[in-house]
Amino acid sequence: MLNNYKNYLNTMKNIADNLVVFDRNGTKIDVDDAFVRWCKILSEIKSSERRKIAFIGNGGSAGIASHCATDYSKNGNIRSLAFNDATTLTCLSNDYSYEEVFSKQIEYHGFENDLLVAISSSGNSKNIINALEAAKRKKMITITLSGFKKDNFLKKLGDMNFYINSMEYGFVEILHLTVIHTALDLFLERK
Repeated sequence: MLNNYKNYLNTMKNIADNLVVFDRNGTKIDVDDAFVRWCKILSEIKSSERRKIAFIGNGGSAGIASHCATDYSKNGNIRSLAFNDATTLTCLSNDYSYEEVFSKQIEYHGFENDLLVAISSSGNSKNIINALEAAKRKKMITITLSGFKKDNFLKKLGDMNFYINSMEYGFVEILHLTVIHTALDLFLERK
């Protein structure tokens, strides 16, 4: 029961303690090992002149994408952007469909060995799933963050798939932000 602040935080801690990471084949990856891999990817991207990170998400996840793209650029000194410019989203929605707003941008701007970080609370947003398929065609590295149902589509599509086992938007979104910040902070600590 979430009847006070302390219970809310304890519930969130229990959910965070049960973070699960899977590879593309559905095999569990040790959480600490997953963060080590993520930090290695960040190091490789930072040392490259051409590679970058693209963050995508809808709604609150778009806010997380923008926030993290800024932090990874400013604090991590890693080329990062979020594909959520309003003009681009409305143009591509109008000319193609909302289901293609991210996949089209990946077609335009994604390169082999770039990193796509895809954030979706439900893990079932068609535009996010299409983006993962486009990223795979471009041979990008992919990391997904999802929640809600255990059988969501997104947690099967990335090279690493971070899953928050909760049906509550608040917990899923806060912990997605926490996971992404953890990777950056661990990377900065290891420099």
